[in-house]
Amino acid sequence: MTDTAAKKKIRVWDPIVRIGHWVLVVGFFTAYFTGDEFFQQHLWAGYAVAATVAIRIVWGVIGPKHARFSSFVRSPAVVFAYLSDLVKGRGKRHIGHNPAGGAMIVALLISLAGTAGTGMALYAVEDNKGPLAGIITAAPQQAEPAYAGAREYDDDEAEGGEHEGGGEGGEDMWEGLHSFFVYLTLALVALHVSGVVFSSLAHKENLVRAMVTGRKRPE
Repeated sequence: MTDTAAKKKIRVWDPIVRIGHWVLVVGFFTAYFTGDEFFQQHLWAGYAVAATVAIRIVWGVIGPKHARFSSFVRSPAVVFAYLSDLVKGRGKRHIGHNPAGGAMIVALLISLAGTAGTGMALYAVEDNKGPLAGIITAAPQQAEPAYAGAREYDDDEAEGGEHEGGGEGGEDMWEGLHSFFVYLTLALVALHVSGVVFSSLAHKENLVRAMVTGRKRPE
């Protein structure tokens, strides 16, 4: 029975989709759990995420049928209608990504791109390194006052926090944006996992295994 079922399954997910999916999983959580304590690992995990997102976007345009955005990106109305039917137990099974899964892929790609992009911007601002070094820079340091009274006045302002953050392009801004995208991605991952579990149970199909083998039953 197992052999017969295996023969009936068809190839849905190509290697680029499958490998890219798991690279994003490993890369994001490696970056999340390393941080400043293991900065080189954090840095290269972020680069891996950025590169994989870029490849997936291109592949979503030129890749095979089930990898293309045109095959699974649907309007919000279709997405909500699918979710409503799924909760009611009559959600239609899709060979490729279902409408909710397609929306989640787009949201995750945007969030991961934001996470990687703001991380590289923060690296450029803090250390003047990385792909964005020289493009995004910290706000220029204020010139040294010409007399002691002005210096004392500036020191008082700094203590009051008026210069904190460095203005546009400052470290605080990029750090805040980076944190926002990180936590947004975590929230989306939690929703994605919940959706995968729910859909797997509803359609009696192991979607995690399908993303490893690339195969699903046709009917």
